[in-house]
Amino acid sequence: MFENLSAKLDEAIRRISGEARLSEENISEALREVRRALLDADVNFQVTKKFVDDVKQRALGRDVIGSVTPGQMIVKIIYDELVSLMGNEKADIRMAPAGPTIIMLCGLQGSGKTTHAAKLANFFKGTGRQPMLVAADTYRPAAVDQLKTLGAQLDIPVFHIPGEDPVAIAEKSISEARRAGRNVIIIDTAGRLTIDEEMMEEVARIKQKTRPNEILFVVDAMIGQDAVTTAKAFHDRLDFDGVILTKLDGDTRGGAALSIRSVVNKPIKFVGLGEKLDALEPFYPDRMASRILGMGDVISLVEKAQEQFDEEQAKKLEEKFRRNQFTLDDFYEQLQQIKKMGSLRDLIGMLPGMDRALKGVEIDERAFVRLEAIITSMTREERQKPDIINGSRRRRIATGSGTQIQDVNRLLKQFEEMRKQMRQLTGGKMRDLARTMKLPMMPGRRR
Repeated sequence: MFENLSAKLDEAIRRISGEARLSEENISEALREVRRALLDADVNFQVTKKFVDDVKQRALGRDVIGSVTPGQMIVKIIYDELVSLMGNEKADIRMAPAGPTIIMLCGLQGSGKTTHAAKLANFFKGTGRQPMLVAADTYRPAAVDQLKTLGAQLDIPVFHIPGEDPVAIAEKSISEARRAGRNVIIIDTAGRLTIDEEMMEEVARIKQKTRPNEILFVVDAMIGQDAVTTAKAFHDRLDFDGVILTKLDGDTRGGAALSIRSVVNKPIKFVGLGEKLDALEPFYPDRMASRILGMGDVISLVEKAQEQFDEEQAKKLEEKFRRNQFTLDDFYEQLQQIKKMGSLRDLIGMLPGMDRALKGVEIDERAFVRLEAIITSMTREERQKPDIINGSRRRRIATGSGTQIQDVNRLLKQFEEMRKQMRQLTGGKMRDLARTMKLPMMPGRRR
């Protein structure tokens, strides 16, 4: 996400880093590259123009002229303007003070509305609330069945009345939610391949009948400038409250994320970063700006790790390390925790400077699969006592896992090195480290 934009902005900033001081000439030269980078990323032309003008005006201010670190100052100014462009701070869902909170999703067909209705329900379930999904898309084939399937996977009820009008379904869902003790209602409305009056009229009637606390516009980030055009059309009709930007993990130039906020003056509230039902995150403008400028996002990385952290498990692991009883079964459990945090490329991208350092380097997402295959090809005794794995056992494990003997040797060597290092963290040091960092152990990168 934003890889091309990040690289081009980095190049523009590098051009000015060697200058002794900021001047109108070198600022203008650098900002020409910034402008080109933003337009290449499919950022709206008017948004790009205002952004560049604002950066230039600030850079030429008296507080900047004469700075001994012009490159750092430009980075700070661009960072501040990116944050401002995307909304300054995280925008939360407005919850109802009493009764169920009603959230209505709208958008075009294919934007990911139904899937993200389920993701949003899963998000609220994770905060301790009791969500209910409402299948009000009665036009798209299998839309209701899709939502019911997703609801079943999450153990979240789905309200639908076969043959009923979508507006009536949405309206009746409120009394059903009260009866069932559900305090968050998420309404999945119908979309079309393009904007048409019939669709707009229906979502307007649903809004009128249900009086939602929040209307969220769901849009595919990969459609570029069309995302901004569509957002404006929906906003003019519905005056929605925020945006869910989907497929931000895909091959997208990211211009929609930088344009929508300025065009409709409504915040991006969530971003979809994958196909899994937990791949939905609140949108933080400051963290996104930091990632765009190659400064990483350590806060999000720690939060992801914290979700998987179990203090009781950390205590048990500490005891196992102290007694030299840490096994490959324990190592396997650590791998599962890391996998739950997301893709390896995304995790690495959250570390400051890593996107730049690993530019052109292919991150092998299959490394986890190989490690898992090797470990699961071992017998229980071998996982408990790796020291017994001799040459013949290594050949058998390699054959059973579809890998090479060198892969097995590498895993066993990394595992033993990790055990030696962790044995040194005694007397509660490992638990203190885990509490501080909230990070599970990472396997070595395959070379």
